[in-house]
Amino acid sequence: MATVVDLITYPVKGCAGTSLDAAFLTPAGLAYDRAFMVVGVDGVFRTQRRDPRLALVRPTVSADGSRLTLEPVGPDALDGLGGPTEGPGAVHVDVTTSAPRRDVELFGVTYQGIDQGDGAARWLTEFLGAPSRLVRVPPEHDRKTDGLTPGTSGYADSSAVHLLSRASLAQLDARMAERGAPPLAMDRFRPNLVIDSGPTGGSGEDWASAPYAEDRIRRMTIGAAGLGYTKLAVRCAVTLVDQEAGARGGPEPLRTLAGYRRFSAGGVVFGAKFSVTRPGKLSVGDEVVVEEWGDAET
Repeated sequence: MATVVDLITYPVKGCAGTSLDAAFLTPAGLAYDRAFMVVGVDGVFRTQRRDPRLALVRPTVSADGSRLTLEPVGPDALDGLGGPTEGPGAVHVDVTTSAPRRDVELFGVTYQGIDQGDGAARWLTEFLGAPSRLVRVPPEHDRKTDGLTPGTSGYADSSAVHLLSRASLAQLDARMAERGAPPLAMDRFRPNLVIDSGPTGGSGEDWASAPYAEDRIRRMTIGAAGLGYTKLAVRCAVTLVDQEAGARGGPEPLRTLAGYRRFSAGGVVFGAKFSVTRPGKLSVGDEVVVEEWGDAET
C-alpha cells in the first residue's frame, strides 16, 4: 500500500508552502491552495522563474479564510533590506472578496482577481524589490483545467493537485549522484501530496516503492476524497530555485531529468497532476487506494 506522508499547501502562488496534518480537498484543490497571487502593475503574475525571492515569503491563512499573514522566512529573507530589526516583518491582511475585480494574467490567459489592498502591496513591493500587488481568486472564479480528467483550480499552473512519490525523488537523487550532484529536497518540486510505500499487509502489492508509479494512476481515493489523473507535470526553471535561499542554483535537476525523463510533447516530466473528483478530508497517514491504472504517457 501507499500512504500520504506530507500534505503541502501554497496559499500564495509562488510563495513558500506549509505542511499540514490534515486538510479539506475542495474542487479547486487543498483549501486556499493558490487562492492568492502576486502580480506586477500590469497584472501579470509573478513567479519564481523571475522572482525567486517569492520562496522566502511564508503565507498562512486563518481557518475561515478571512485573514492572511505574510512573513519572511529563512536566513536570507532580509538580505539587503536593513536586517531583522529594520526589514519587513510580518504583514497581516484582512481578506476581502467584495473589492472591485481587476484583470490578471496567468500564462497569457486573463482571469479576474480581487486586489487585497495597499498594505500587502507595499510589503511585497519592498520585499521583492519590484512594484507588486496581491490578488485573491474571486468566489465566482470558474476556471476550467484540461487533461484526461478535466477539473478546476485557483491560480495553480494547471490542475488542482500535484502528487509526487518519495521513490521517484530517490531515483532522481541517485542519478544526480552519478554526476557528482548532491540530492535535492522535495520542496524543489512543490508538490501538494507526497506519498511513500507502507506496510503491504502480507500479500499486498508494494507499488509505491517503484519510481514513477504515480504516472500510471488514473483514479484514486485518499481519505474521503477522490482524484482523477489529468497529466504529467512538465518541469520548468522553478526547480532550479533553492527554496531555502530564495535564489537560483545550478542546472539540476533539469540537466539530469533531460537525460531520462523527456516527454514526447516537449520538456521533461516529474510527478503527476490530478483533478478533484470528490471533495473530502485528507490526512497524513491516509492510504492511497488506486481504483484504476493506466499506461504511463511517454
